[in-house]
Amino acid sequence: MKAKTASASKTISTKIVLPNDTNVLGNLMGGQLLNWMDVTGGIAAHRHCGRVVVTASVNNVSFNHPIALGDIVTIEAKVSRAFTSSMEVFMDVLVERRSTGEKRKCNEAIYTFVAVDQNGSSIEVPEIIPETELEKLRFESALRRRQLSLILAGKMKPNEANELKALFDS
Repeated sequence: MKAKTASASKTISTKIVLPNDTNVLGNLMGGQLLNWMDVTGGIAAHRHCGRVVVTASVNNVSFNHPIALGDIVTIEAKVSRAFTSSMEVFMDVLVERRSTGEKRKCNEAIYTFVAVDQNGSSIEVPEIIPETELEKLRFESALRRRQLSLILAGKMKPNEANELKALFDS
């Protein structure tokens, strides 16, 4: 199976925050943003492996700034690392204020998707070749994030997490 670049999975989606998407404060509901990120991240994972993908976990979501009614939301997603059948997808959420045109990064998230066959069994995915400095940084740190997730899920013993242990050994 031939490795692919992270940029080959790049997916961008853009939405406008409508009244039906907001809470009583007039801000985008977190659940709606999670849904938009799930769809965008799933497309990025599919572009990487060319197979059906399912969401395995939402590893991290940072809601750093509220997103207001009428704001334009752009989600940029790329596969940051691929393991045997799973793919970590890193997403940046950018917001454009419709009234001023000002753009800024508001949130970010890391989801994990698994490629599956027609029976729902996991299947192998291609490796990732990071190219930019940011892609390389996210690629390198993905293994530590994965080990932490596996420990928290009870699927790995802490003493087996060599990448995490290396952070604390001097």
